[in-house]
Amino acid sequence: EIQFVESGGGLVQPGGSLTLSCAAAGFSFEDYVIGWFRQAPGKEREAVACIAFSDDETDYGNSVKGRFIISIDNAQNTLYLQMRNLKPEDTAVYYCAADLDGVDGTNWFGYDYWGQGTQVTVSS
Repeated sequence: EIQFVESGGGLVQPGGSLTLSCAAAGFSFEDYVIGWFRQAPGKEREAVACIAFSDDETDYGNSVKGRFIISIDNAQNTLYLQMRNLKPEDTAVYYCAADLDGVDGTNWFGYDYWGQGTQVTVSS
């Protein structure tokens, strides 16, 4: 069974930095598209960053371009999201997910496996 466990969320001041981790079990990051998504109260889930490791391709949401970096440590089966210059509008629950057929891009509804999420709150 494929499982994801997110960690690293918390409270951070505007302009600060935070790194999220997603440890995977029963999954090889080399073979599928994986990504970070987020959802704030009352808002639709949105893509933050997606990566296809085997194709060396990444895709970022417009609101986080230049501020967030998605990366993989394949040897440890761990996905990371490095976040800097955080803004209050970044406040949300962040999820990692896998798209097993590799064709859904940034469409969250096409992703097949999800972690439980980790809360990120940006506030002064």
